[in-house]
Amino acid sequence: MSIVSCPRCGTKNRLNESAAINMQPVCGKCGAELAHTTAATEYSGAPIIVTDATFARDVLSAATIPVLLDCWAPWCGPCRMVAPVLDQLAAESKGRYLVAKLNVDDNPRTAAQFGIQSIPTMLIFKGGKLVDRLVGVQPKPAIASRLAAHS
Repeated sequence: MSIVSCPRCGTKNRLNESAAINMQPVCGKCGAELAHTTAATEYSGAPIIVTDATFARDVLSAATIPVLLDCWAPWCGPCRMVAPVLDQLAAESKGRYLVAKLNVDDNPRTAAQFGIQSIPTMLIFKGGKLVDRLVGVQPKPAIASRLAAHS
């Protein structure tokens, strides 16, 4: 029996490894698929929600793959325009990279730490360090090529 954090909501779940071999474990709170290991970089197929409290664990500790962090707000029209693109990229990632979302209204500390002055802003982290920044609505090929440059 081990404890695994949900990649979507952060809830800690007990995981019976022998049962996980035969079936896909899911989060008891949100129903998201749980990784069979405790690695934060495990493929989830959907963007994970990051907060000020979980930023270091979910973004900076994913040292082996790039992390695309979408800094957004619910009232932002351009942010809503780019959201389906990020959902598609997350679904297509197959573990090559991780897509995360940070609501800047609810998490001002992390937004201030990286100087987010305009949204949407997408930050790419690799090895726990900020390596690239995209500001404004970007087409899917542009985002994908920037991610691929850091893979």
